[in-house]
Amino acid sequence: MDFYIVDCFAEGTYQGNQLAVFFPDTPLSTDTMQAIAQEMHFSETTFVCSGDKGGHRFDVRIFTPDVEVPFAGHPTLGTAHLLREVNGLGADATVYLDLKAGSIPVRGENGCLFMTQNQPEFGTLVDPSDIAAALSLEVGDIDDRLPLQLVSTGLEAIIVPLTSHDALRRCRVNFDALRHVHETYCKCNVLVFVPEPDALEARVFMDDTGFPEDPATGSANGCLAAYLLHYDVLGSHHLAYRVSQGADIGRPSTLQVRASLEQSRYAIEVGGRACTVAKGTWLAS
Repeated sequence: MDFYIVDCFAEGTYQGNQLAVFFPDTPLSTDTMQAIAQEMHFSETTFVCSGDKGGHRFDVRIFTPDVEVPFAGHPTLGTAHLLREVNGLGADATVYLDLKAGSIPVRGENGCLFMTQNQPEFGTLVDPSDIAAALSLEVGDIDDRLPLQLVSTGLEAIIVPLTSHDALRRCRVNFDALRHVHETYCKCNVLVFVPEPDALEARVFMDDTGFPEDPATGSANGCLAAYLLHYDVLGSHHLAYRVSQGADIGRPSTLQVRASLEQSRYAIEVGGRACTVAKGTWLAS
């Protein structure tokens, strides 16, 4: 079967977050897809399990090296980018990815792709001392004006406001303490950021084997947008900003976020650019 490698949320090749996308010739079992994702050993691998079902709709499944996940941002963006290329769709066409978390529309605009995320769910509050220990920080590095909280738009993340860019730079995973966070709250990503208008910088620390930090995280940045609106962090219910992520691990990434809150209804779009860097043929069955 054919497979491709795509750089997602990337302003150029060899930036952003890597994704492998497979087009099976015949149906694959879940175990086989999981084994292939482990073989590729990217943070996520996707499988396009159906052709166009009409209206540019495709069944897609997403796997980390460890598990299948219901939703993830850069796999959604990168797979939509590739489906548009492979199927010769127009620059502004909308593709619908039918995922475990539901149908996610991805539309084109001026060379970027924007995915519309699900309505957020706001979960458990998290003790700052637990996160400080997990990221080798002092409790004072965490902004105590805002809560630390689990948020999900299809995939959960813990949202953590920090007091300074210096604190952001000093984050280092303490794996035993992070395991305690996962066991106490949820096995999910941890997004840290410094609250500021227009251009945000974020880092995301992961729970997947072999991937302590993620270079670009569309799902967690959707959760962050919901959090910013929910707590009125930036003083507006209509947001448009860019997020820089990944520079600390040599994979600079840019995510564009548009979000609004009206009558308790959230509209959250996370977007960016993607580029195809390789195509291959998978030989193993």
